[in-house]
Amino acid sequence: MTVQCGYIQFRPELGETDKNMARIESLLHHADGAQLLVLPELSNSGYQFVSREEAEAFSEEIPGGPFSSFLIQWARGHRQYIVAGINERSDSRLFNTAILVGPDGMVGKYRKMHLFWDEVDLFDPGDIALTVFNLPFARLGMLICFDWMFPEVWRILALKGADIICHPSNLVLPFAQQAVPVHGLVNRVFIITANRTGTERGLKFSGCSFISDPLGRTLHTASREEDEVYFTGLDTDRARYKMITPRNHAFKDRRPDQYTLLVSDAVDKPS
Repeated sequence: MTVQCGYIQFRPELGETDKNMARIESLLHHADGAQLLVLPELSNSGYQFVSREEAEAFSEEIPGGPFSSFLIQWARGHRQYIVAGINERSDSRLFNTAILVGPDGMVGKYRKMHLFWDEVDLFDPGDIALTVFNLPFARLGMLICFDWMFPEVWRILALKGADIICHPSNLVLPFAQQAVPVHGLVNRVFIITANRTGTERGLKFSGCSFISDPLGRTLHTASREEDEVYFTGLDTDRARYKMITPRNHAFKDRRPDQYTLLVSDAVDKPS
């Protein structure tokens, strides 16, 4: 099945939640025909907070907060699915979260597991199991930004049947856009990485949002600096074909009996 999927790349303003919603709405008007769209990490609030208190000031509950309510309303009205990064408050905890909304409202969410740099001072580590959501046209998983560094999470989502992994991001490391499509190759999945642009309190974001295919090929890359709305047709059947050669299967050839270290906290050290 061919599905129209893409991303919205833009520059959220720190703490300007109303402005950010207005900017996203204006960009969404350029995405008629898209069935699935991915927005950057922390799209509602910006990123470079100086304290947990500041991050909390621009957070909201899900799904009752203004940003998630706005996305739900848009998705219902336009019959689209949207994945977006959001600064989530849950009781006394804060999470760097991605939500999935659709024509029938809230579908699900994922909380970032692998916190990057000073995020460890701002957010609680994600506590929701990696989940694949069955949409009418595809099976979808979500990861957030620095999760890209950890191959285990990509593999788990692929083993659970993901066709497309949506990856809201605020990437700053220069090699991330090169590394992420490799996860698509080894797991035979499509990846949509929606990055942000601009500089925030001295931190420069790299833009270059992209879509990659199950062979690890980048199908389209955005600019480093400009806002962009892009979507294209993805054939989900390609993500369900896991053969590497006529005699090798990406998953069936694994040797889990030899991978026990992967589920241990221990790290082998060279002798």
